[in-house]
Parts: sequence; C-alpha cells; structure tokens
Amino acid sequence: MERRIEYGWRLRELMAARGMNTIADLLPHLSDRGIHLSASQIYRLVGGTPERINITMLAAILDTLDVTFEELCPVTLNAAPSRARTGTGPTLEPGSALRPARARVRRDE
Repeated sequence: MERRIEYGWRLRELMAARGMNTIADLLPHLSDRGIHLSASQIYRLVGGTPERINITMLAAILDTLDVTFEELCPVTLNAAPSRARTGTGPTLEPGSALRPARARVRRDE
C-alpha cells in the first residue's frame, strides 16, 4: 500500500491574523532575517503553495510569524486506495497455501 503525503500552506491566513495584510508588510521582516526576495517572489510564496522551499527562508517565516511548522504547513498522511481486484476466482495472497495448478503444454502430433 502506497502512502500519499498531502499538505496545506497557511501563510496568508497567519499573516492576516498578525495584521500583515500585504506582501509589503512581510518584506522588511524577512530582510531583517537575511532573506532578500523580490515582491513577485513573495507574492508567489504568499498566494500559492510552494513545492520546494529553502530551509533558511522557512525558518525566517516561522520566526517572523512566531508559529510552528505544523501551524504553517499542516501535513496529512493518506493511504492510497488499493487497486480493485477483478476476476471470479479466489485471490491469492503471498504466502498462501492455495496455489494454482501447474499448466502442461503438449504438442499436437
């Protein structure tokens, strides 16, 4: 069974809860922590869900908003649905005592 990891990105919500309503409010706080990004980069960070993020930038965001990683990026683990089994016969599980009959191929003579 395959497990899927899903996550959220609550940067905009957490900024609003702390009175930061625009990206211009976030820029100076990140600059104070050594993170220098353009307005368009911050816009993408706030408006979307990043697939990759620099650890230093993540730490600066967490410190700026005074939140934990779990508050900023809630993670859920989901089991992927198993494949539907088809056929009418019994299903064979690994290690099962039930085995199929061996096929014999005979030539026509």
